[in-house]
Amino acid sequence: MKHTYLVILALAATVLVGCNQEKAAIEDNNKATKAAIDNRKDAVDAAAKDAKKQTEVNAAIDKAKIEANQDITQAQLDADKKKADAEAKAEKARVDAEKK
Repeated sequence: MKHTYLVILALAATVLVGCNQEKAAIEDNNKATKAAIDNRKDAVDAAAKDAKKQTEVNAAIDKAKIEANQDITQAQLDADKKKADAEAKAEKARVDAEKK
């Protein structure tokens, strides 16, 4: 009878140790899954931050291009205006010369 009691006690201890090992494995798997998710979240945050910076750079470049085009167009229009004034002045001088 004594041996039966010891065998039952040994089996119960084996079952408890097996359950604890299984629970520990489940907990380890859970921790690894959470760590992987956290790493992916960090990667997404870093990618979004980089994308935002690149968008700001692109916007600054586009703005500079627009301003440069505006300056070029304004300069061309100013030149056209001076040309029109010069042509008008030359035409007036021709008319004055014809009258004399």
